[in-house]
Amino acid sequence: MSIISKLRALITLGEGMARGISELTVSEDPYTLFHDWFEDAKRAGLTLPEAMTVATATRDGIPSARMMLLKGYGEAGFVFYTNYESRKSRELLENPHAAMVLHWPTLQRQIRIEGDIQKMSAEESANYFETRSRGSQIGAWSSKQSSPLRDRAELEQQVRKRKLQFKDGEVPLPPFWGGFRLKPQHIEFWQGRLDRLHDRLRYTRDGSNWRIERLYP
Repeated sequence: MSIISKLRALITLGEGMARGISELTVSEDPYTLFHDWFEDAKRAGLTLPEAMTVATATRDGIPSARMMLLKGYGEAGFVFYTNYESRKSRELLENPHAAMVLHWPTLQRQIRIEGDIQKMSAEESANYFETRSRGSQIGAWSSKQSSPLRDRAELEQQVRKRKLQFKDGEVPLPPFWGGFRLKPQHIEFWQGRLDRLHDRLRYTRDGSNWRIERLYP
Protein backbone atom coordinates (compact mmCIF):
# COMPACT_ATOMS: atom_id res chain seq x y z
CA MET A 1 0.00 0.00 0.00
CA SER A 2 1.39 3.44 -0.91
CA ILE A 3 1.84 6.22 1.65
CA ILE A 4 -1.04 8.14 0.09
CA SER A 5 -3.31 5.08 0.28
CA LYS A 6 -2.36 4.54 3.92
CA LEU A 7 -3.17 8.17 4.72
CA ARG A 8 -6.52 7.88 2.97
CA ALA A 9 -7.30 4.72 4.90
CA LEU A 10 -6.38 6.36 8.20
CA ILE A 11 -8.55 9.39 7.39
CA THR A 12 -11.49 7.14 6.50
CA LEU A 13 -10.89 5.10 9.67
CA GLY A 14 -10.85 8.22 11.84
CA GLU A 15 -13.96 9.64 10.22
CA GLY A 16 -15.81 6.34 10.52
CA MET A 17 -14.99 5.86 14.19
CA ALA A 18 -15.87 9.45 15.02
CA ARG A 19 -19.06 9.63 12.99
CA GLY A 20 -20.25 6.04 13.23
CA ILE A 21 -23.45 5.00 11.48
CA SER A 22 -27.00 5.87 12.47
CA GLU A 23 -30.27 4.14 11.67
CA LEU A 24 -31.74 7.64 11.36
CA THR A 25 -29.59 8.67 8.40
CA VAL A 26 -28.60 5.53 6.44
CA SER A 27 -30.36 4.58 3.23
CA GLU A 28 -33.45 2.39 3.44
CA ASP A 29 -31.69 0.19 0.87
CA PRO A 30 -28.76 -1.85 2.26
CA TYR A 31 -27.19 -2.14 -1.19
CA THR A 32 -26.56 1.61 -1.23
CA LEU A 33 -24.65 1.44 2.05
CA PHE A 34 -22.82 -1.70 0.90
CA HIS A 35 -21.72 0.04 -2.28
CA ASP A 36 -20.48 3.09 -0.36
CA TRP A 37 -18.45 0.97 2.06
CA PHE A 38 -17.07 -1.25 -0.70
CA GLU A 39 -15.93 1.78 -2.66
CA ASP A 40 -14.34 3.22 0.52
CA ALA A 41 -12.37 -0.04 0.91
CA LYS A 42 -11.15 0.15 -2.70
CA ARG A 43 -10.21 3.83 -2.42
CA ALA A 44 -8.26 3.04 0.76
CA GLY A 45 -5.98 0.81 -1.31
CA LEU A 46 -6.73 -2.32 0.70
CA THR A 47 -5.47 -5.62 -0.71
CA LEU A 48 -8.36 -7.63 -2.16
CA PRO A 49 -11.23 -5.64 -0.64
CA GLU A 50 -13.52 -8.19 -2.31
CA ALA A 51 -12.15 -11.04 -0.16
CA MET A 52 -14.81 -12.60 2.04
CA THR A 53 -15.52 -15.62 4.18
CA VAL A 54 -18.28 -17.86 2.86
CA ALA A 55 -19.80 -20.25 5.39
CA THR A 56 -21.89 -23.26 4.38
CA ALA A 57 -23.29 -26.28 6.17
CA THR A 58 -24.25 -29.86 5.38
CA ARG A 59 -27.83 -31.06 5.48
CA ASP A 60 -27.13 -32.10 9.09
CA GLY A 61 -25.87 -28.62 10.00
CA ILE A 62 -22.12 -29.34 10.14
CA PRO A 63 -20.48 -26.03 9.13
CA SER A 64 -17.43 -25.18 7.04
CA ALA A 65 -15.98 -21.85 5.90
CA ARG A 66 -13.36 -20.57 3.46
CA MET A 67 -12.13 -17.34 1.89
CA MET A 68 -13.48 -16.44 -1.54
CA LEU A 69 -13.80 -13.39 -3.80
CA LEU A 70 -17.00 -11.43 -4.29
CA LYS A 71 -17.58 -11.11 -8.04
CA GLY A 72 -20.76 -9.09 -8.19
CA TYR A 73 -23.52 -7.56 -6.08
CA GLY A 74 -26.80 -5.70 -6.42
CA GLU A 75 -30.48 -6.06 -5.68
CA ALA A 76 -30.40 -9.59 -7.11
CA GLY A 77 -27.84 -10.64 -4.49
CA PHE A 78 -24.13 -11.35 -3.99
CA VAL A 79 -22.24 -13.49 -6.50
CA PHE A 80 -19.26 -15.85 -6.35
CA TYR A 81 -17.96 -18.63 -8.61
CA THR A 82 -16.55 -22.07 -7.92
CA ASN A 83 -16.29 -25.69 -8.96
CA TYR A 84 -19.72 -27.33 -8.60
CA GLU A 85 -18.06 -30.56 -7.43
CA SER A 86 -16.24 -28.89 -4.53
CA ARG A 87 -17.19 -29.38 -0.89
CA LYS A 88 -18.79 -25.95 -0.64
CA SER A 89 -20.91 -26.59 -3.73
CA ARG A 90 -22.08 -29.97 -2.50
CA GLU A 91 -23.13 -28.39 0.77
CA LEU A 92 -24.88 -25.48 -0.96
CA LEU A 93 -26.80 -27.81 -3.24
CA GLU A 94 -28.06 -29.96 -0.37
CA ASN A 95 -28.55 -27.06 2.06
CA PRO A 96 -29.09 -23.85 0.00
CA HIS A 97 -28.38 -21.33 2.75
CA ALA A 98 -25.12 -19.50 3.43
CA ALA A 99 -23.44 -16.62 5.21
CA MET A 100 -20.75 -14.18 4.07
CA VAL A 101 -18.46 -11.86 6.00
CA LEU A 102 -16.37 -9.02 4.56
CA HIS A 103 -13.92 -7.58 7.09
CA TRP A 104 -11.77 -4.48 6.54
CA PRO A 105 -9.81 -4.10 9.80
CA THR A 106 -7.94 -1.01 8.59
CA LEU A 107 -11.29 0.76 8.30
CA GLN A 108 -12.75 -0.92 11.40
CA ARG A 109 -15.66 -2.16 9.31
CA GLN A 110 -17.37 -5.50 8.83
CA ILE A 111 -20.41 -6.61 6.83
CA ARG A 112 -22.29 -9.85 7.57
CA ILE A 113 -24.71 -11.25 4.98
CA GLU A 114 -27.05 -14.21 5.47
CA GLY A 115 -29.56 -15.68 3.06
CA ASP A 116 -30.66 -18.22 0.52
CA ILE A 117 -28.55 -19.61 -2.32
CA GLN A 118 -29.46 -19.87 -5.99
CA LYS A 119 -27.36 -21.58 -8.64
CA MET A 120 -26.67 -19.21 -11.50
CA SER A 121 -27.58 -20.03 -15.09
CA ALA A 122 -25.00 -21.52 -17.44
CA GLU A 123 -25.25 -18.36 -19.54
CA GLU A 124 -24.42 -16.11 -16.60
CA SER A 125 -21.51 -18.34 -15.61
CA ALA A 126 -20.21 -18.48 -19.20
CA ASN A 127 -20.31 -14.69 -19.49
CA TYR A 128 -18.15 -14.37 -16.39
CA PHE A 129 -15.85 -17.25 -17.36
CA GLU A 130 -14.96 -15.42 -20.58
CA THR A 131 -13.55 -12.53 -18.52
CA ARG A 132 -11.09 -14.74 -16.64
CA SER A 133 -7.47 -15.01 -17.70
CA ARG A 134 -6.62 -17.98 -19.90
CA GLY A 135 -4.51 -19.42 -17.10
CA SER A 136 -7.46 -19.30 -14.72
CA GLN A 137 -9.69 -20.89 -17.35
CA ILE A 138 -7.21 -23.72 -17.82
CA GLY A 139 -6.94 -24.04 -14.05
CA ALA A 140 -10.70 -24.46 -13.71
CA TRP A 141 -10.59 -27.40 -16.13
CA SER A 142 -7.52 -28.91 -14.45
CA SER A 143 -8.61 -28.91 -10.80
CA LYS A 144 -10.90 -31.51 -9.27
CA GLN A 145 -11.48 -29.11 -6.41
CA SER A 146 -11.60 -30.61 -2.90
CA SER A 147 -10.70 -34.11 -4.17
CA PRO A 148 -7.54 -35.82 -2.83
CA LEU A 149 -4.42 -35.03 -4.90
CA ARG A 150 -1.47 -37.44 -4.93
CA ASP A 151 1.13 -34.71 -5.41
CA ARG A 152 1.73 -31.37 -7.16
CA ALA A 153 3.04 -33.15 -10.25
CA GLU A 154 -0.37 -34.72 -10.86
CA LEU A 155 -1.99 -31.26 -10.95
CA GLU A 156 0.70 -29.88 -13.26
CA GLN A 157 0.16 -32.86 -15.56
CA GLN A 158 -3.54 -32.00 -15.76
CA VAL A 159 -2.67 -28.41 -16.65
CA ARG A 160 -0.38 -29.55 -19.48
CA LYS A 161 -3.10 -31.89 -20.73
CA ARG A 162 -5.69 -29.12 -20.87
CA LYS A 163 -3.28 -26.70 -22.56
CA LEU A 164 -2.76 -29.25 -25.32
CA GLN A 165 -6.49 -29.93 -25.53
CA PHE A 166 -7.44 -26.31 -26.10
CA LYS A 167 -4.17 -25.15 -27.74
CA ASP A 168 -4.78 -21.60 -28.97
CA GLY A 169 -8.54 -21.99 -29.23
CA GLU A 170 -11.25 -20.70 -26.94
CA VAL A 171 -11.49 -22.32 -23.53
CA PRO A 172 -15.19 -23.17 -22.95
CA LEU A 173 -17.03 -23.10 -19.66
CA PRO A 174 -16.53 -26.42 -17.83
CA PRO A 175 -19.86 -28.18 -17.21
CA PHE A 176 -18.85 -28.58 -13.54
CA TRP A 177 -18.03 -24.89 -12.92
CA GLY A 178 -20.16 -21.81 -12.36
CA GLY A 179 -21.69 -19.30 -10.00
CA PHE A 180 -23.92 -19.04 -6.98
CA ARG A 181 -25.94 -16.04 -5.89
CA LEU A 182 -26.76 -15.37 -2.25
CA LYS A 183 -30.11 -13.60 -1.89
CA PRO A 184 -29.86 -11.92 1.52
CA GLN A 185 -32.42 -12.04 4.28
CA HIS A 186 -30.15 -10.17 6.71
CA ILE A 187 -27.30 -7.71 6.14
CA GLU A 188 -25.47 -6.32 9.16
CA PHE A 189 -23.08 -3.38 9.06
CA TRP A 190 -20.51 -3.08 11.86
CA GLN A 191 -18.55 0.13 12.42
CA GLY A 192 -15.82 0.15 15.07
CA ARG A 193 -16.09 2.89 17.70
CA LEU A 194 -14.02 3.92 20.70
CA ASP A 195 -14.17 1.91 23.94
CA ARG A 196 -15.63 -1.03 21.98
CA LEU A 197 -19.00 0.72 21.88
CA HIS A 198 -19.39 -0.20 18.24
CA ASP A 199 -22.28 0.59 15.90
CA ARG A 200 -24.21 -2.39 14.51
CA LEU A 201 -27.11 -1.88 12.11
CA ARG A 202 -29.02 -4.88 10.79
CA TYR A 203 -31.23 -4.82 7.72
CA THR A 204 -33.86 -7.58 7.65
CA ARG A 205 -35.91 -8.28 4.55
CA ASP A 206 -39.58 -7.50 5.11
CA GLY A 207 -41.46 -8.42 1.95
CA SER A 208 -40.15 -6.12 -0.77
CA ASN A 209 -38.74 -3.69 1.81
CA TRP A 210 -36.11 -3.76 4.55
CA ARG A 211 -36.47 -3.25 8.29
CA ILE A 212 -33.53 -1.53 10.03
CA GLU A 213 -32.65 -2.04 13.67
CA ARG A 214 -29.70 -1.20 15.89
CA LEU A 215 -28.03 -4.00 17.85
CA TYR A 216 -26.07 -3.83 21.07
CA PRO A 217 -22.30 -3.99 20.35
